[in-house]
Amino acid sequence: MSTPTDEQDQGIWLTQEAHDRLKAELDQLVANRPAMAAEINARREEGDLKENGGYHAAKEEQGKQEGRIRQLTDLLRKARVGDAPKTATNAALGTVITIRFAGDDDTEKFLLGSREIAGTTELTVYSPESALGSAIMGAAPGTSVTYQTPNGKDITVEVVAVEPFVP
Repeated sequence: MSTPTDEQDQGIWLTQEAHDRLKAELDQLVANRPAMAAEINARREEGDLKENGGYHAAKEEQGKQEGRIRQLTDLLRKARVGDAPKTATNAALGTVITIRFAGDDDTEKFLLGSREIAGTTELTVYSPESALGSAIMGAAPGTSVTYQTPNGKDITVEVVAVEPFVP
């Protein structure tokens, strides 16, 4: 199994369990569209739309649901469903990474993959698009990398270990 280096171009790796969970959520949201439209119509009947809090709340909820439908549709369209790599020598999608922050003896272990997998594992999940995720992609154990946090601070980490993800 090849491991992509650019999630946007290569697709998003998901376990079968994560894919099924997201598909079920999408199906539920799509099935709820008629009920949401009926709720909006019922709220519209309550009177003046300028002062109708129920109507505005229902429209806002509809907007949130439609946004999530678009997000899930796009994610599932791009998704590559399958098992994590069986072996791992470098940081890649579907691998569990152990890092050590410079000047600290403690290590942190996380899964490098789609945040949508977070519901299927106890591990923290970092996206390859995150500052840390993009900095360590392809790194082998013993490699130190420096990345910049959103607030502009430079942080150096050492990749201590790379192992396959076992759901």
